[in-house]
Amino acid sequence: MVTSQISAESVEDVERLLRTVGQIIKKRGREILSDFEITPPQFDALLILIQNGVLTIGELGEKMYLACSTATDLVDRMERNGLVIRERDNLDRRVIRLRVLDRGHQMLAEVMAARKRYLADVLVKVSPEENRAMIMALTHLSELMAQEEVS
Repeated sequence: MVTSQISAESVEDVERLLRTVGQIIKKRGREILSDFEITPPQFDALLILIQNGVLTIGELGEKMYLACSTATDLVDRMERNGLVIRERDNLDRRVIRLRVLDRGHQMLAEVMAARKRYLADVLVKVSPEENRAMIMALTHLSELMAQEEVS
């Protein structure tokens, strides 16, 4: 573990820069979503469902920090739009699980492709060396933060 001290100014700079980048990506991401028939919460829900596999509405709500009633409303809209389907659990028929339909997978793939195009347009202005350094630094930061989540 690194024991060197980091200045308060460096911490402030990193926090501010990450917040700024996050806000820009969120804003641009919402603009991209406006070209598709999907809302930001539906996009987030699809990401979570595809990353985590089949979940209950309660589990999805927990991962999205939503009340059960809000998660249910979100799933109702997603089901009407043909993005997900509710299915009874094979082992416990009382449990309802959510499965992403082909349209949901396709929608997410299209949105992600648009988001990647946006980022590629920005990153083309960065040298390959800077790009590699950014990836290394962000990977390291992500790993350290993930370790903190587990602890």
